[in-house]
Amino acid sequence: MKIVKLETFTNQYVGFVRATAEDGSQGWGQVSTYHADITCEVFHRQVAPYALGTNALDFADTIQRIYEKEHKFPGSYLRRAQTGLDTALWDLRGKVEGKPVASLIGGSPGKVRAYASSMKRDITPEDEAARFLKLRDKHGFTAFKWRVGAECGRDQDEWPGRTEAVVPVVSKALGDGVDKLVDGNSCYSPKRAIEVGKLLEDNGIGHFEEPCPYWNYDQTAEVRAALNIDVAGGEQDNELSSWQLMIEHKSVDILQPDVMYLGGIHRTLEVCRMGAAAGLPITPHAANLGLVTMCTMHLLRAIPNPGKYLEFSIEGLDYYPWQDGLFLGNPYDIVDGHATVTDAPGWGVEINPEWLMKSAYKVSEIG
Repeated sequence: MKIVKLETFTNQYVGFVRATAEDGSQGWGQVSTYHADITCEVFHRQVAPYALGTNALDFADTIQRIYEKEHKFPGSYLRRAQTGLDTALWDLRGKVEGKPVASLIGGSPGKVRAYASSMKRDITPEDEAARFLKLRDKHGFTAFKWRVGAECGRDQDEWPGRTEAVVPVVSKALGDGVDKLVDGNSCYSPKRAIEVGKLLEDNGIGHFEEPCPYWNYDQTAEVRAALNIDVAGGEQDNELSSWQLMIEHKSVDILQPDVMYLGGIHRTLEVCRMGAAAGLPITPHAANLGLVTMCTMHLLRAIPNPGKYLEFSIEGLDYYPWQDGLFLGNPYDIVDGHATVTDAPGWGVEINPEWLMKSAYKVSEIG
């Protein structure tokens, strides 16, 4: 069954892809968020021409051939565009077979423990602690992540002294029996990261994400060797060779691929296999409530080496105004600290027709 039409519906932030097979079967996917309008142009120029006319249900080799045909363009935009094809075809296959994607890749529907993930640095320690407690009481979260340092901050804090304040204030407010995680977003030199890591250890925090510039694997390895807590990373890495280096350099305890940044489920499963061979768990990056979180939920229900939880963004329209109205219903309901992969076919979500009507449209098709 061949792919005959590939359509994109996009704005600046989000781009959905609809794949249609020759029998009329359809599936929905998404290119990665941010500059999605540019990514959709890459999709039609450098992805769709190689995909049209190929097998809609058995497409692993198509994903690899796109990589080979566009070998002069390694890097983020092509991977982000490939994700639109990959995720749409998984949805299409799921609908043809009447199965959720989790089942197609070796797992099953069911619950996934989530951690409440804060994206904010412009928030006081007291306000961060207060909203975590509200979320704990309302949704039953048993794990939380907050931010330290400044993003790619060259050892600088978001404001002086914030890290030294937010770590103990939030940790103490959450108390015992809760998993506590922090994210440095490439802020620190190894020396400063180790200092912050010791502060985390003293305050019962067990997960230190991206402490050093993510592209410096040896720096992160130095931090990992000096600490007794888990060091995590990988969300930005989109080439498989980068993951090989990360593993060989023993940079992290936890691998964090982002399905959308990496190029889709097929390529993410390859990273999961690499992690399993190295004895490393997978706690993916899924920092917004576009399709990435749903894809990650299905992934975690299927792989043999899942981490302890799903990243679940707690930010609303003040931070992510573009999240509003993407889907019908409430696919991201959190109950007792868990999200649920249903037995609905494909991804189990329906794109909001009103959102599609407001988007920019483009089509590539056979003939």
